[in-house]
Amino acid sequence: MSAERFTIDTNILVYSVDLAAGEKHEIAMDIIRRARYAPCWLTLQSISEFYTVVTRKRMVPRPEARRLSSLLLDLFPAVVASVAAVRSAMADSVSGRSSYWDALLIATAAEAGCTAILTEDLADGHAMHGVRVLNPFGDAALTPAAEALLTVH
Repeated sequence: MSAERFTIDTNILVYSVDLAAGEKHEIAMDIIRRARYAPCWLTLQSISEFYTVVTRKRMVPRPEARRLSSLLLDLFPAVVASVAAVRSAMADSVSGRSSYWDALLIATAAEAGCTAILTEDLADGHAMHGVRVLNPFGDAALTPAAEALLTVH
């Protein structure tokens, strides 16, 4: 199994239920399936944002969104933002390094020992607090870096 602990951002979770997302839907589903067997931790922030987005955009009814969010909580270890992560996110936001919510996600993931995040919302290859950003979407397939992260040995 890959020794690198990672997390998955909200956009990947949303694509996993967004049938209109085409190839991104298929790739996101593959990520979720494979991440179950890898050292993947989710933040409660991402799960909460997932529920909010899929219900607000009416991708799934609220009871289904609740079921899916609960399933994510069952499948993956989850980590909550600490006071230190909130302070770090505010500092990163004030300095212009990142938006508050992105900084909070990364600071929380870093505290959980994650060294990577799968997302398309941040600059691929960028690192913050020891967490490197990997955009998993390549030309109709996972990028090599995301593939390596998800490969179980």
